[in-house]
Amino acid sequence: MSAYLTILEEKLADSLTAPLPQFTPRRVYGAIGLDGKVTAVVGMRRAGKTTFLHQLRQQEQAAGAQREQVPYINFEDERLEGLTADQLSPLVESYYRQFPEFRRHQRVLWCLDEIQNVPGWERFVRRLLDSEQMRLFITGSSATMLSSEIATALRGRAWQVVMHPFSFEEVLVHRGYALPPRPDFLDAPDRSALERHFMDYLTVGGFPEAQGLDQATRYQLLRDYVDVAMLRDVVERHNVSNVAGLRWLVRHLMGNAAGLFSVEKFFGAIKSQGLAISKDTVHQLIGYLQECFLVRTVWMAAASERQRMVNPRKSYPVDPGLIPVFDRSGRANIGHALETAVLVELERRRAEVLYVKTTEGYEVDFLAQYPSGEHELIQVCADAAAPDTAQRELRALEAAGRQLPAARKLLLTLTHSGLPKEAPPDVVAQPAYLWMLTAS
Repeated sequence: MSAYLTILEEKLADSLTAPLPQFTPRRVYGAIGLDGKVTAVVGMRRAGKTTFLHQLRQQEQAAGAQREQVPYINFEDERLEGLTADQLSPLVESYYRQFPEFRRHQRVLWCLDEIQNVPGWERFVRRLLDSEQMRLFITGSSATMLSSEIATALRGRAWQVVMHPFSFEEVLVHRGYALPPRPDFLDAPDRSALERHFMDYLTVGGFPEAQGLDQATRYQLLRDYVDVAMLRDVVERHNVSNVAGLRWLVRHLMGNAAGLFSVEKFFGAIKSQGLAISKDTVHQLIGYLQECFLVRTVWMAAASERQRMVNPRKSYPVDPGLIPVFDRSGRANIGHALETAVLVELERRRAEVLYVKTTEGYEVDFLAQYPSGEHELIQVCADAAAPDTAQRELRALEAAGRQLPAARKLLLTLTHSGLPKEAPPDVVAQPAYLWMLTAS
């Protein structure tokens, strides 16, 4: 018996006997998996992918499955370094020797955590789908694991579930706060308490391990998350040699959340600092940062690919809690955090997101295109109570609405008191936390 098999069998035995960890349930929009496909749970490191696998295992047992039918293996283990896919088959055979009654006659739920650490894992997964009666869930920290590797290797037999950091709703549950049955109908004290929680969420963010930490500890934790994502998911994975340029780019994107990003301008700025980097390298690095979910970018809605490419993108971190860690302006930046939280919530709801520049030159923060085919124009403004501010934000929405008449129009603010005094009948104005808690 190989040393690898001994370790894998120990891990398998532990997964079938050790108590499942306690966790805050995660909410996922859309289908979790489809028959005959491997479900890839992807997302930023430490966002909760492993916890979600344990949630699936717990739900399976609650539905009547035996504990032995929900095996789990985590491949993020230094003892498994050098393990290859052809050494995984003995583990499956070992499992079915112990539980032969589950082969072909029972639906077993296999959870393979951080499977991308095993070279050649795609062939192993495809063979399991072809030869065994099982449902298969895998996780990985890079979107490339699905988009370029699984899609090619599994020939259309993959299903993606993206795991983001906690949503505002999940943070409330994590804190033990009783979700109001009617968030849109609260008295003043309850509304103030909910808004206080929302302000905290925009400052702390949604990474599970960051909850409840003091500021200094939280900042160090989040810096470590970013460093690991850069080194493991970008530098090591893609053999990036210009680490100094990468760090400059990350600091720039994290410290300028919700801002327009131009490769040309960044190239000029970094060149003036004496750092050598090509424009093509900047484009590549942005792609890598998106693949590992550290950065999200939003393109301008355009009629042609050329028009889209010549306009700058808007960039955001994957979580509002990262903004104060990298901000050097000294400002609170609550408006940028609010806009970031809205974008991540839209992605959580599986919307394709663009921003809009109208023919009059007005800008609308987001055009959300949902899988259902519905469209929403969303303007985010921390405080639209002042008449001139409300006029500016609503004017942009109305102009974009003329270009996209089928789209629903929303104006989202930080608090109830930040709502405009009045809005056109075709514009829904509401606090962003209410939108986050009431959407289906």
